Amino acid sequence: MWCNRVVPDDVDAILREQASYYRERAPEYDDWWFRRGRYDRGRANEAWFAQVGELERWVDAHAPLGDVLELACGTGLWTRRLAVHAGSLTALDASPQVRAIARARVPDQHVSFAEADLFDWEPSDVYDTCFFGFWLSHVPEDRFDMFWERVARSLRPGGRVLFVDSLPSPLSAARDHVAADPAAQTTVRHLNDGRSFTIVKRFHDPLLLAERLRGLGWHADVSATSEFFLYGEATHDA
Repeated sequence: MWCNRVVPDDVDAILREQASYYRERAPEYDDWWFRRGRYDRGRANEAWFAQVGELERWVDAHAPLGDVLELACGTGLWTRRLAVHAGSLTALDASPQVRAIARARVPDQHVSFAEADLFDWEPSDVYDTCFFGFWLSHVPEDRFDMFWERVARSLRPGGRVLFVDSLPSPLSAARDHVAADPAAQTTVRHLNDGRSFTIVKRFHDPLLLAERLRGLGWHADVSATSEFFLYGEATHDA
C-alpha cells in the first residue's frame, strides 16, 4: 500500500500551475485516453483499453440517474457517458478550453456546462449523483477533507458519489514522463511542445481511501482494475 508523504512548499502556486497546465493541454488531452502519440505504449495498450472498458461498464451499471453533477469534466470523455443516464447533467470545469471541447462532444440539451475552480467552489444546488473522473488525484492533502465536505453539501439525502482515478502504473503516462512517485504529492508533466509543469498527483490505495472516507462520514466501496485505474462509490451519513 502507498501513501503521500511529501508536501509541496507552496500549494497555491502549484495549483495555479496545475490549472495552467490543463488549459494548455486541452488540445492534446485526449491523446492520453486514446493512447496516441507519446502515450502509445504498444502491447500495453490492449490492457489499457480493456480496463477502460471495465470502468465504463461499472459506471453504466451504477446508472447515474436524476440530476447529476460532474466535477472537473475535462474534455467530456465521461460527460458523454453520464449524459446517457442522467435526467439533467451539470458539468463543471475551471478551463474554458476543455469546456469548449466537451460542449462540442456532448451537445445534448439536458447537459449544461459552467466554469468552476473546485478549490473555491461552493455548491449552489443539490443533486442525486456527483461524479468526478481523474480529479481526486489532483486534490492536495490539505484540501482533501474540505473537498469531500463540499461534495457532501452538493447531494440530496440518499445521494451518492461515483469516481474513477489513476493507479501508479509507469505505463499510464507519456513515454517521456518520469514515473510519478507514489509517495509524493507532485509530479512534472510535459506537453507535446516540451513545456513542463508541476502539478499535484497523488495516488490513493483503494482500501486506505475507503477507510479515510469512512472517517469523514462516508460509506465507501473502492476497487481497482489490475493495473491502471481505481473506481468507487460513496454515500454520506447525512
